[in-house]
Amino acid sequence: MNIHIITVAPELLESPFQHSIMKRAQDKGLLNIHLHNLRKWSINKHGQVDDYQYGGGAGMVMMCEPLANAIDELQKEKKFDEIIYMTPDGETFNQQMANQLSLKENVLIICGHYKGIDQRIRDLYITKEISVGDFVLSGGELAAAIVVDAIGRLIPGVLNDETSALTDSFQDNLLAPPVYTRPSEFRGMHVPEILLQGDPKKVEEWRYEQALQHTQQRRPDLLND
Repeated sequence: MNIHIITVAPELLESPFQHSIMKRAQDKGLLNIHLHNLRKWSINKHGQVDDYQYGGGAGMVMMCEPLANAIDELQKEKKFDEIIYMTPDGETFNQQMANQLSLKENVLIICGHYKGIDQRIRDLYITKEISVGDFVLSGGELAAAIVVDAIGRLIPGVLNDETSALTDSFQDNLLAPPVYTRPSEFRGMHVPEILLQGDPKKVEEWRYEQALQHTQQRRPDLLND
């Protein structure tokens, strides 16, 4: 899978992709992440990519020309299955969306900054707009890192145990059940006996019941879906 990211602050994205699961995914050749500094396509020698918004008001707006030129140049090299814009007013990101995006081959992500990007870029190029929650960040970089991490770990072969992702919270609209490890007794609290009996079928039934109960208590809205 190839993910290209257009940003005015590539430094913010370097560290998240150089460690842990994302690094292993790239080392295995299963995921390729390409960071593109938007200032490469700036309109002048000063690296300008933003300007004041028409109609007045606080905050700068990312300009049409740099973004259009960047997207056009990248599209000459490959056809993107999705061109995503990270924005607070986009569709809320969830596990089902991550599942769908993990099946794509080539994805381009645009990180908003300042007051956002010129609406004409959204109208001309963007195929999907994504929000990571009902709050505003300084830019789309951290949100893009979240999306890439959630997608990347779902690519077959990235996780050592591919069934692990299938039992994560929000798969099948359920939160994950409680998990335990050694020791079996800690400060007077014991691991549920059923997990120590070695009966996979009973363990699976227990985990489903616990996941259902956990979801009913914390996120009943998921069961309505």
